[in-house]
Amino acid sequence: MEEITVSDGSERSSFITYLYNAVVGEAVRQGGSGELLFGDDRTALRLRLPEGGKGAVSLLFSKIAEVVGIGYKYLFLREKLKTQLSSREEKLLSAALIAADLEGDLRFIRGRMEKGSAFHIDGFYSFRLAALREKWTRIAEYVPVSFSSADLKKFCEFLVGESTHKIYLKGNVVFGENFAPLRRSRLTGEEDVETEILLSDAGFVYCLGEVDGAVGDFLQKYYADRAIFS
Repeated sequence: MEEITVSDGSERSSFITYLYNAVVGEAVRQGGSGELLFGDDRTALRLRLPEGGKGAVSLLFSKIAEVVGIGYKYLFLREKLKTQLSSREEKLLSAALIAADLEGDLRFIRGRMEKGSAFHIDGFYSFRLAALREKWTRIAEYVPVSFSSADLKKFCEFLVGESTHKIYLKGNVVFGENFAPLRRSRLTGEEDVETEILLSDAGFVYCLGEVDGAVGDFLQKYYADRAIFS
């Protein structure tokens, strides 16, 4: 059996839990196992995989990239952005900024990864991704203090208009084009529908059944004729 341990600081233990939930099912299907380890300073995911369990390893690395490209970037932007938006609107702005560059960021992050028996996410972020942090800094600096609710609406409308991606909304769950549930908003501290929709870089939202009033207002505001209600 091959053993891989992925760890991060205990203050970001939710990121390791995200990895566990995303990967352990595939590990078990391949005849392996996974467990969470909680220490005073660090939290870790330990995977045991049969030799050649490439599917689970590939999935693990993809999800680590999401942790950095979404979770770490969200924390970075929340620290760097200085606007007069409400806390809720600033969270939506952060999600939109993440979505705008997400695929490129994930490719960059994956390209810097090296397989080994131990992977420290915080160390990888600090020592291998300086160029990415510089890019994120420039993005944050482009957003002026005067950035308003109207500016946020225009920015979201632009992103939506540029995207052809389809997602589906049923109740409080967002599904991708392959009808798999999307859970990336967990990397922003809590799972919520509106943040999930923005992180998905959706161009069209197909609503299956009734939509909560607040979510309906969000769709009418930011997605207008791109939200289809059944």
